[in-house]
Amino acid sequence: MTTVVTRTVEYPADGLTMVGHLALPAGADRRPAVLIGPEGPGLNDFQRRRADALAELGYVALAFDINGGRWFTDPQEMLARATPLLADPDRMRDIGHAALDVLRAEPRTDPDRIAAVGYGTGGAIALELGRDGVDLRAIGTINALTTGRPGEAARIRCPVWAGVGSADPIMPPAQRDAFTAEIEAAGVDWRLVVYGGALHAFHHPPVDQAVLPGVGYHPVHAQRAWRDVVGLLAECLPVTEAGNG
Repeated sequence: MTTVVTRTVEYPADGLTMVGHLALPAGADRRPAVLIGPEGPGLNDFQRRRADALAELGYVALAFDINGGRWFTDPQEMLARATPLLADPDRMRDIGHAALDVLRAEPRTDPDRIAAVGYGTGGAIALELGRDGVDLRAIGTINALTTGRPGEAARIRCPVWAGVGSADPIMPPAQRDAFTAEIEAAGVDWRLVVYGGALHAFHHPPVDQAVLPGVGYHPVHAQRAWRDVVGLLAECLPVTEAGNG
């Protein structure tokens, strides 16, 4: 196994002090980099381990924070934070840009080769970075088929991959249709994978706390979705020995 170096990074965004998790691959050369956005409750060890796994594959990875270092255990408290945030594209972009600035400032990062992957709220932030015209190599989202302001999807400059559970009541078929219609009309290179029988947040292992109705872990599809994300990065943001390409 390659040696991965990790550290906590604090930075301001949305009036809060965000606490992200940066994972660096072995070596000293510049590498392609990936932003990883967490779901509504916040950044936890699951997403930190995803950053570590990407670093083992050769990427610089930043699992960014959305809640000022907090993990919400109360679903209603989480919704009170996430709902207005999801309704405000500019706030989402500010959070995304702040994390992007941290990632770009890392000397190991190749600033011209960055992708954004997000889950739930973090996926919505990744999409808003794309709609803001950020030069990303790929955008991947799970459980985040969010639509944007009219016409702004045309500013997305990279392939978009999205995954969702067929039984997800929070991202129902009507939302899928609205999302795909938006990015199709914008001429974006897009893919949507619908995982049969999976609920919302199907990717996330169970947590010992209350969850919203319609949330549930699907271990088989969780592994498939992760392989799909890794495949997206391998296609759009390949790692080479010298970190270039």
